[in-house]
Amino acid sequence: MSSTVQRLEATGCALRDALARRDWSAIGTLDTQCRQAVDEAMVEAVNDDVLRERMQELLDLYRELVNVCQTEQRRLAAELIQLNQSQQGAKVYQLFT
Repeated sequence: MSSTVQRLEATGCALRDALARRDWSAIGTLDTQCRQAVDEAMVEAVNDDVLRERMQELLDLYRELVNVCQTEQRRLAAELIQLNQSQQGAKVYQLFT
């Protein structure tokens, strides 16, 4: 297994772990590392079934990551809307006290 494939595997595993922990800071850093590893793999242009498999796993992981991010975005948006409504309610209450 080439070093590029190993790097793809290692960064993919680390990204999956960070996603499981919802460690958004680590995900941002690992995303950059994954992109660099993919770029290196494309430059190397090794015709390898293992590389293809790792790239597919990474693609699947990114699909999962996008879904989790969208879910988290919707959750945060709902939270912000609720917070805003609560603040507006508090302002109205203060007007009458």
